[in-house]
Amino acid sequence: MLRALTSVRRLPRPWRSLQTRSCASDGAAADPEIQVRALAGPDQGITEILMNRPSARNALGNVLVRELLEALAQLREDQQVRVLLFRSGVKGVFCAGADLKEREQMSEAEVGIFVQRLRGLMNEIAAFPAPTIAAMDGFALGGGLELALACDLRVAASSAVMGLIETTRGLLPGAGGTQRLPRCLGVGLAKELIFTGRRLSGAQAQDLGLVNHAVPQNEEGNAAYHRARALAQEILPQAPIAVRLSKVAIDRGMENIPTQDRLEGMAAFREKRLPRFVGK
Repeated sequence: MLRALTSVRRLPRPWRSLQTRSCASDGAAADPEIQVRALAGPDQGITEILMNRPSARNALGNVLVRELLEALAQLREDQQVRVLLFRSGVKGVFCAGADLKEREQMSEAEVGIFVQRLRGLMNEIAAFPAPTIAAMDGFALGGGLELALACDLRVAASSAVMGLIETTRGLLPGAGGTQRLPRCLGVGLAKELIFTGRRLSGAQAQDLGLVNHAVPQNEEGNAAYHRARALAQEILPQAPIAVRLSKVAIDRGMENIPTQDRLEGMAAFREKRLPRFVGK
């Protein structure tokens, strides 16, 4: 599926479309919904994944999710990828969230499988070994914001609109938002944003700490992308192994790892006794 990626680095700066299996009944090939580009010259080491599903505002359907998973599976083995940048090829939109129209056509069992795959996609993005950056030049709603939250860093246009809006549709954030938003903003604020389904501008998101940078949008509609690329360029000169290990150390430190000593400490607190730690 992704053999073309290996030849990308020999060319200056082309977009390479992924080959996709057709969903059409007549067997015709469907247009790819993502493109992958490895930058060259002073930007060598930066790889971009461009989401390009204009008919559905980059909504996360079966094909888009599959293509993203396939790209990540190959790119994670490529040591030349120093920074991975997610961007949109659809002006005014980063990702509109899960494809609810496609979801309406699924059986209950198919919905469950799809949600698991969507959750798996976000976990794969979060576990990607190199730093990841989301360039949010437009709407990032529901699963679109969950995708950005799975990235290490987020850059938004000041006018971008984002939010975990699932409660306004009788749903809940099912692809990691209920875990990653509290880690980013704290439990109280995350609950407020999820309970209300509130939408934030890029500028408001920066004030809260939801995005690292917010920049005024330009006429081309790609100001966040340019700022994200500049941020990636700051990472490039740093020691790649040290950067990757720093990511692992930070991510593991943010998790509640159920070590035996941690569980013993909690039990001792509840039982009002001294803990008996064993170093495991």
